Amino acid sequence: MARVAIIGGGPAGYEAALVAAQLGAEVTLIEAMGAGGACVLSDCVPSKTFIAASNVLTEIHESTEMGVGAVDTTIDAKAVNSRVRRLATQQSTDIAQKLTAAGVDVVYGRAALLDNKINYVHRVHVVPVEGEPYDLDCEVVLIATGATPRTLASAPTDGERILSWRQLYDLDELPEHLVVVGSGVTGAEFASAYLAMGSQVTLISSRDRVMPHEDAEAAEVVGKVFVQRGMDVRNHSRAAAVHRTDSGVEVELEDGSTVSGSHALICVGSVPNSDDLGLHAYGVDVSERGYITVDKVSRTNVPGVYAAGDVTGVHALASVAAMQGRIAIWHALGEAVRPIKLPHVAANVFTDPELASVGVSQGDVESRKVDCRAVLLPLTSNPRAKMVDRTEGFVKLFAWNSSGIVAGGVVVASRASELITPIALAVEQRLTVEQVARTFTIYPSLSGSIAEAARQLMEF
Repeated sequence: MARVAIIGGGPAGYEAALVAAQLGAEVTLIEAMGAGGACVLSDCVPSKTFIAASNVLTEIHESTEMGVGAVDTTIDAKAVNSRVRRLATQQSTDIAQKLTAAGVDVVYGRAALLDNKINYVHRVHVVPVEGEPYDLDCEVVLIATGATPRTLASAPTDGERILSWRQLYDLDELPEHLVVVGSGVTGAEFASAYLAMGSQVTLISSRDRVMPHEDAEAAEVVGKVFVQRGMDVRNHSRAAAVHRTDSGVEVELEDGSTVSGSHALICVGSVPNSDDLGLHAYGVDVSERGYITVDKVSRTNVPGVYAAGDVTGVHALASVAAMQGRIAIWHALGEAVRPIKLPHVAANVFTDPELASVGVSQGDVESRKVDCRAVLLPLTSNPRAKMVDRTEGFVKLFAWNSSGIVAGGVVVASRASELITPIALAVEQRLTVEQVARTFTIYPSLSGSIAEAARQLMEF
């Protein structure tokens, strides 16, 4: 029986543990926070639960065109945050029960590699929260310790006025004026949610648009919606420092100007949790930025030692972390495995409207990196979008010129996270635009625009 030690219980760790148990391995999972890790307890699950509450308000506020009188709405921040934490804890409990039922030994605590390798047996030093430290020998080690919000020396978070996204749910009241520093995915999501909740929001963006790494046309649509709904978007601005004041915060920009608010949210990326794991002494390659170097089957340079999830810097997505973890165990235990295909990864930004993408990008097409054609259909032409009065956005589809196979797509819509799946399926299964076009869709439906885009691509 193979012995497997997994350090970290987030999506990469717990999914890997379930696969290892299914394959008959003796599995120990060491996790510091709780089953599900930071993803479930403080990051992805809480943030998307919070955003779900804000989406309800958006639907209410924008219902007047449908003949529905919008009533006055009040937000109980304490109740919203209580629900956020309750659902996160519930999800963590569900995962813990699933791991236990599968036969995984879950240890709450911390662990690190020891500086010795005997006959390809790896020794892991485990420090449980309860009980004495001990050493664990195993043939396979998977490191899945995730990442932590990056902080700025000039903007130290205090959990009261200057916040990281993990500290938001401790607030008893909504910020009167939230200044969000950083307009990437996380910054844009929280800026969108708090704006819908009724907070005044200023978004500091160092680039020429919000979400600079996303599809330019898509990001422009979302940015325009932000402004139309009253957000103050400061493009070409960079925060130099954030200071506490008597009444709130003051954000100092590099051009010398300042922005005052009640609270500041720092969203400037993450740093990998790769310290204190014994990696350097063990000979595991780590980049200058602290990410563990892995190949497409999650191997490090040390035989038998794998890594998965945010600590690898591959893609900061729970779906990618989980797949990396599964692939690592399949490979380590001798199962047939297909290396991860990052171009096939579907991603979504949970702003309102949402922004989802998969496959090749508009930038790839314009730079002629790929030989593809594209069609963009605004949702203003979609009957279902008109009926629900949510016409902000579009469906964009890419196809390879040589074969007509779907190469990718971008969706901006209120439920883009659901609409991207059929496009991702087409990319993964190498469906042609003709096959997509000949698929029956519901009328009226937002997904009808996907089939219509495919039909238009057939005409080229």
